[in-house]
Amino acid sequence: MNDRFLRALRREPVDATPVWFMRQAGRYMPEYRAIRANYTLLEICKQPELAAEVTLQPLRLGVDACILFADILLPLDPMGCPFSFEKGEGPVLHAPIREVADVDRLRVIDPRESLAYVLEGIRLSKQALGGKVPLIAFAGAPFTLASYLLEGGKSANFLKTKRFMIEHPQAWHALMEKLSIVVADLLIAQIDAGADAVQLFDSWVGQLSPHDYRTSVQPHVKGIFDKLKARNVPSIHFGTGTATLLEAMAEAGGSALGLDWRMPLAEGWQRIGHDRACQGNLDPCMLLAPEKALFAAADRILAEANGRNGHIFNVGHGIVPETCPEVVRALVDHVHEASRRL
Repeated sequence: MNDRFLRALRREPVDATPVWFMRQAGRYMPEYRAIRANYTLLEICKQPELAAEVTLQPLRLGVDACILFADILLPLDPMGCPFSFEKGEGPVLHAPIREVADVDRLRVIDPRESLAYVLEGIRLSKQALGGKVPLIAFAGAPFTLASYLLEGGKSANFLKTKRFMIEHPQAWHALMEKLSIVVADLLIAQIDAGADAVQLFDSWVGQLSPHDYRTSVQPHVKGIFDKLKARNVPSIHFGTGTATLLEAMAEAGGSALGLDWRMPLAEGWQRIGHDRACQGNLDPCMLLAPEKALFAAADRILAEANGRNGHIFNVGHGIVPETCPEVVRALVDHVHEASRRL
């Protein structure tokens, strides 16, 4: 197996900086668009053979890891909040939380039963990979899932989420506890199904102040990472807009922290501590820039990593649909070659 990615997560020496990309399997790839012409996103997620096929599509780009094709919202449906993806709107939740009693109706599910198709997708992906590269599985973090449950979809200011958190602290912690149990169980089940590493996506946690994060979110996230320790599988803790939260997120856990592009990698890594790995942190929009500017941006990130063991090259959020796959391939090759020279 090409184990650069796993070795970097363990802060071991590598022959070249490993590269993978969030949303590397998806809308920018013609192979994926051909499948989407016949299936909805949720249909692909719920058919393990299709999910595995999409998971492996980015292998041709030379990446050092594949990430399972799934969605962070999948647990919410069996928990009692069905959703759909509406064109131009993104996810729309059909039974959002509007009052305290709505928290009580949410079910704590067993992912091995309710999300068996996700686990089968992992098994099929691992079989198809044949040991070429590691497989990453993932889940949404409790705050990010709670924000969808409370907002009913995407949000600009997360007003409903913050209001509920402030006005109903007991119900908020009950909600976070339910979500934390499900998320931890899902990550453990994915590891047991064969995932080589896992990532916790707290995509919208940067909306919180440090005080609110420490009091209302961090204990629940720490509980998830504490449960993962028994499996001894590397984990990545990722969020966006987290410049004021990095130390608190590091305290919560994770073998590596993912940085978005707003934070210089050298500064971010120093703040989280060099005793853990660091993932990031190219602005995804740079993949639409001229090649010279793209490679220069990548070189700056590699220079900030300074040859230190534990750097995984990635974008600071997800690849945007307008990206050209051949540009992604060229960037992967450039990072490998440039880091070998360093």
